[in-house]
Formats: sequence, C-alpha cells, structure tokens
Amino acid sequence: MKRIIFLLLTIAFAQPLFAQNDTTKLAWFKDAKFGLFLHWGLYSQTAGDWNGHPTKGGEHFMLYERIPLKTYAKIADDFNPTAFNADLWVKTAKEAGMKYIVFTAKHHDGFAMYNSPSSDYNIVKRTEFKRDPIAELAVACKKYGLKLCLYYSLGRDWQDPDVPTNWPDKAGRSNSWDYPNEDAKVFNRYFERKVKPQITELLTQYGPIAVVWFDTAEMISKKESIELKNLVNTLQPNCLVNNRIGNGIGDFSISEQTLTPASKKAWESCITIGQNWGYNKHDSVWKTPEMLVRNLVDVVANGGNLLLNIGPMGNGNFPKWATTRLTSIGKWMDVNSEAITNTKPWVKTNEASSKAESVPTMANETNTMKDAVHDGTPKSTSPDIYFTTKEKTIYVFLRSWTSPNFQVKSINKNLDIKSIVYLGSTKKVKWDISENGLTGVLPGGFKKVNAVPVYVLKVNLN
Repeated sequence: MKRIIFLLLTIAFAQPLFAQNDTTKLAWFKDAKFGLFLHWGLYSQTAGDWNGHPTKGGEHFMLYERIPLKTYAKIADDFNPTAFNADLWVKTAKEAGMKYIVFTAKHHDGFAMYNSPSSDYNIVKRTEFKRDPIAELAVACKKYGLKLCLYYSLGRDWQDPDVPTNWPDKAGRSNSWDYPNEDAKVFNRYFERKVKPQITELLTQYGPIAVVWFDTAEMISKKESIELKNLVNTLQPNCLVNNRIGNGIGDFSISEQTLTPASKKAWESCITIGQNWGYNKHDSVWKTPEMLVRNLVDVVANGGNLLLNIGPMGNGNFPKWATTRLTSIGKWMDVNSEAITNTKPWVKTNEASSKAESVPTMANETNTMKDAVHDGTPKSTSPDIYFTTKEKTIYVFLRSWTSPNFQVKSINKNLDIKSIVYLGSTKKVKWDISENGLTGVLPGGFKKVNAVPVYVLKVNLN
C-alpha cells in the first residue's frame, strides 16, 4: 500500500510524459489488425431478463431499469461461472487469427471482474466463484502469445456516489435513483478513491498490459486525463491508452459500431456479432461469417484494427453462435492471414465491381425478438474489391465474389508485376494486364477453398 501511495503522489506532480508520439509503442498494435473484445460481468448472469421480462438497455439494464445498487449487487450471489476456461478463451481467439484480447475489468455497473484490493465490490470477494479471471487470462495470453488488454469504464460507475454524467444531457447516464443529488457529486473524489487505485492494481498485479481501454470519459477534466495518462506511463511505459481517456489524449482512436476511420493515424473499430455487447439470450440476429470477414477487410484496408466483441454467458462459456463464427473466420485466416496481419493500406483502398448482387448479411436463427441496439456497420454484400500491401506485394480482396473471372482496374501496366498467386491454391492464375487494368481467371473450384466467399490475390511486384 505504501508503494501505491508513493506512486500516486509521484504522478500527481509529474509533468506530461507523452509530449511526443511514441511510434515504437504503437508498432505491435498497428501490425496486429484483429482482436477479441470480451464483455463479461454480472449482467451476463441475467442473460437479458429482469423480474420476468426482457431487460431494456442490454448490459446497461441497471440504468434503464433503475435498479437499486443493493438489489443489483445480489446478482453476485448467483454468479458462479464454473465453466470459465481462460485457456480455451484465448486459444479460441488465437485460432481465429486474433492477436490481442480486451477484457472488461470494470464496466459501468462498477463491479470489478478481478481481485481489487481497493474495492470489495468484485468477483473474488462477492461471488462463490472466488477466482480472478484476469490472473488466469494473463497466464493464457502468455502461453498463446496474445497481448492482454483491459477495459475500464472511466466516466460511468453506478456503484460509486461521486460520478456525474452529461450525456446525452445532465445526469443522463448517472445513478440518480441511489444518488439523486447530481450537483453534489464530485468526479475527483471518485477519481482518487477508485479510478487511480484500480488502474494501479491492474498495471501491477498481472504483468505486461498492452492497452488500458478506457470508456466513457464523461466529466473527467483535462488535468485528470493527463494525470491518468502519466500514471499509466509510469507504471507500464509500453502500455497504450485509447482516446476515451478524454480531452484529446490517447494513443489511438475508437470507432464504435461503425467501420468509418476514426483517425488518419492509429484507430480501431469495435463491433458486435449480435445486437448486444454483453450476453443476451434474446439476441435474434447475428452477422454472418462472410459479413464479419468483409468488416475485417474494410477496416484493415483503411489502416485500422477490428476489435470483434463476444459476450460470454454467465456460466463462462462462449455462446455457440459466437464460437461457430470464430471458427469460420479462423479457417479463412488460416488461408489469408498474410493479407491482413502486418499489412498497410495501399494507394487505393477499394474499387466497385461491375457486379451488383446482394445477399443477406445477417443470419436469423432460433429467436424472434427484434433487438434495438445501434449498429452502423454496412449491410450490403455486393461484390467489390479491396486492397492492402506489404513490401513489394499488393493483396487484392475479391469480396463476396461469385465468378472465377476478375477485373481489377486499379492495377494496370504501370505496375511491374512479377507473379500473381491465389492464396489457398497451388494452381496458377491466368492473368493479363493492360492500361485498362488486370484481368484473369481464378483456378477452377475456387469456391471450395473456404466457406467465406472473400478471395485474395497476391500480386508480387519486381
């Protein structure tokens, strides 16, 4: 405890330690391209129900249902995820071609999903499980070579009495039923009492943490954002933070539920497979493997990372629909990962195809309830072409392709082509090039290479 107090005092009086952008710190992140987001907490135990009816607000239902803290906290009495297997979680992510995981250390409900010495409102102290998931995930990440990153809800905490909010208006995301006097709330008291101690714990108890993934900056001041960034840099100099630390500070930017680039530098798109972030048994619609691969290609071609979310169930298992999709993505990545990992955007991001077909992008399975959670990702699967590059190679993605014939207008005779390889096949690609572009035919049986109709040409230049 004395060590923690000394560190906090040091940070409080420190000058900003991040005046220059550390490109070396960002190198692994910009090369990784693909990560797994894990929303898991007390809300997973209720699985989308409360008092016999489907909840409003998904994993935010404590807010939408205005549930008193004492009542919500009783969910912990039933939360005993004995099926949780950190090794299996991380192994599944690795087999899907992912390079890092982001785990919810503390979500908006304020419940810590690790052993927090500064707050007994945590999974070890309040549940029969009595295990520390982050400790186990740290071991598994080291075993499989994935980066461990931790999500922390910064500007929202419905357990603490001193967390005011201002979105979409005053007190819009505050616990105003347990703590109704919004004007009496002082963010800095929460910041000193809970945020700084818990960030210190997370960066000192589990070894290397690659990212602290902050969420909802809300009412944090610029001074506090700087102090928090300095705290992270002092405890783990190589640890990144996202821009949700607030006030224009952060190593990379976030696009949520959209594939639109958030920055010309480093950015990440976080999206769901279904409609909710946390597990909800009423989810009825999920993105298909084809759509998810299209999303990955879109983001990477625009210089970003895709952080794909899964909400594990209350017992600790991944939902079947999630593992099925990760398996399909993994098979596609087994063939095509070199066109994703360690690549950069080419001079041209994409081009339209002359084809204009459209097929369903979401799979309707089992449930019939309609979900009402925002999703701004593309819905069309019309054939098109995207590009990435690496050294003297251009990767051409033929997305949702239905014919062995191709024409790539952006690659013409001005480029000195050495060879063209169709990833996943040993057969030669028949091709020709002119000032009108690259034309050719994929080897026969191309649809059998993988179950996802996104095919990759590797164009090697002299």
